[in-house]
Amino acid sequence: MDNDSSLNADFYIDPVLYTGRPADTAGRLSREVRTYDLLDRLGIPYQRLDHTATYTIEACRDIDKRLGIHICKNLFLCNAQKTSFYLLMMPGEKKFRTAVLSKEIGSARLSFASPEYMEQFLDITPGSVSILGLMNDTGNHVRLLIDEDVIQGHEYIGCHPCVNTSSLRIRTADILEKFLPFVGHPYTVVKL
Repeated sequence: MDNDSSLNADFYIDPVLYTGRPADTAGRLSREVRTYDLLDRLGIPYQRLDHTATYTIEACRDIDKRLGIHICKNLFLCNAQKTSFYLLMMPGEKKFRTAVLSKEIGSARLSFASPEYMEQFLDITPGSVSILGLMNDTGNHVRLLIDEDVIQGHEYIGCHPCVNTSSLRIRTADILEKFLPFVGHPYTVVKL
């Protein structure tokens, strides 16, 4: 157990920062293994930290300190009619204001999309929202929105490999220049 007093007694972070995929994938979900397969296929290096499940941005703060990155929120949103879906990446310290984003992208008021849509389009569950889930959105149902501060201010981003029991540190340029073109998802830069 980690001795960091800021961690909950039930929360554990593996003290080892790994480079690349787990040597043994037994017991890991197929969506996680597929994520490592794709990153390796694209030649995208990453560092990995294993931990107990995280469900909030606050729980990720200690993980991000260990990875040496700034926290990034990943929000899965939809319009009121549930006909347009969005994945928003923004700095963790920024407040999310639906009215501001809705106006900027010309959408009806946005809200959080239900877990059913999250699983249907991204093959992820609540707490695991990640840009890497776009690899599962082969029908391009989800539009990616990235706050300009994520692109301009962060050499690396942190994200889950489609499960919330591991976190990855990946170069932002590799996500933008290799991953997104391969999965066929352009992105829109927003200013929140």
